[in-house]
Amino acid sequence: QVQLVESGGGLVQAGGSLRLSCSGSGRTFSSYAMGWFRQAPGKEREFVAQITRNDFSTYYADSVKGRFTISRNNAENTLYLQMNSLKPEDTALYYCAASNSIFLNAESAYWGQGTQVTVSS
Repeated sequence: QVQLVESGGGLVQAGGSLRLSCSGSGRTFSSYAMGWFRQAPGKEREFVAQITRNDFSTYYADSVKGRFTISRNNAENTLYLQMNSLKPEDTALYYCAASNSIFLNAESAYWGQGTQVTVSS
């Protein structure tokens, strides 16, 4: 089992940047595929990005490709999401997720409590 705590959210103007962090507990952080999801008010939670546990391959939603970068530091049990060129439509509650599998499996994932990102126009 892993416990996840997100941080780094906030209010930023359109075009700005933020870096989200997700700190994981436990000694088996490297065993988990990790990822980020987000949920805007009135909308369903949607996939943002994931990074595999073995070769650190990364995958992105089309809406963030080229603007967001996901990375992980297993030595520090931390997952990151660097967000650049932010747009008002990126406003959402961002969740960190982890699953004990090669690729992130949202159905069996552990979830953090979320960190709010608000982008003003």
